[in-house]
This record gives sequence, structure tokens and C-alpha cells, in this order.
Amino acid sequence: MTEPRMRPDPAFALLNLYEQALPEVYGYLLARCGNRSLAEELTSETFLGAVQTCRRRDPGVISTAWLVGIARNKLVDHWRRREREERGLRLVHNTEQEETDPWPGELDTLFARQVLAELGPQHRAALTLRYLDGLGVAEVARQLDRTVHATEALLVRARNAFRQNYKRHQGHEGREGDRD
Repeated sequence: MTEPRMRPDPAFALLNLYEQALPEVYGYLLARCGNRSLAEELTSETFLGAVQTCRRRDPGVISTAWLVGIARNKLVDHWRRREREERGLRLVHNTEQEETDPWPGELDTLFARQVLAELGPQHRAALTLRYLDGLGVAEVARQLDRTVHATEALLVRARNAFRQNYKRHQGHEGREGDRD
């Protein structure tokens, strides 16, 4: 009688890729969330999620791009959780955001990232996926688990919130610069 052979853990395929993919996954997340500890946490969740996926089913080709896709999903999930928390707080405080038309224009990239970081998670997620990741509205809708129409409305509100914060910060910068 022969002893049954143990199947090797499919998650070991990730070990070969880990050192190469880690900086890219972390860099992707840090560039989008701007918070080192959050990027580290999401990077960890990304690799743990990848291991779980490998153990549940055959993921196909395991690559850095595949891991960045998982990282994107982890970031979107994080923004969804934050939005639910903030929505609950808004309901308690009974505040609403105002809708206006989108604002086109040239933006200072570093300044824009600071303004983006101050937005709520849903707005930040929508704008990041649409403009930093270059996804179409339909793909943003799929990533955020929303309808295309709801995503278009969200993008309008997010651009408006971004524009208001950007202009508000520009006003503060201009006044501070005048004092020098």
C-alpha cells in the first residue's frame, strides 16, 4: 500500500514573486492613499488575500499585475468601509454635500494629491480610479459596486468637492504668501 502524496501548497508560487512584487504593490498603494501605515496594512492584506485565493482555487497566472489588481480591490474595500463610517457620522450630524458642475483645469500635482487626501473615501476612490488609474466610468462603477449612472453622479460630486477644497486651499496659500 502506497502512502498518499501530499499536494504542495499552491501559495508557494507567491514566494518566488514576493521580493519583486512587494515594492510595486506597496508603491501602488502608497501613491494612492498617501499614508505609510495604511499602505503597509493594505500591502499585507493584499498578500494574505493572494495566499487565500491560491489555496481556494487556481488563480491562473500569478504575477505582479495580478497582485496589484488585488491591492486595488483592497484599497477600494478600505474606502468603502471608510465611507460607511463617515456616512453614519454624517447622518448623526445631519450634514449634506452640495452638487455643482465639474471643474476642468490645470492642477499642481503635489497640491492636488494633498487636496485629494482630504476628500471622503468614496470621492477619493472614484477620482483615483478614474483619473489616476485611468479606468473608464463603467470599470470604476464595477470596482465600486455601483451602477454606471450612480458612478457618474458620484464623480460629479467628487470633482465638485475636489474643486471646492482646491480653491479653498489656494485662497489660504495666496493670503499667506501676501504676508511675506
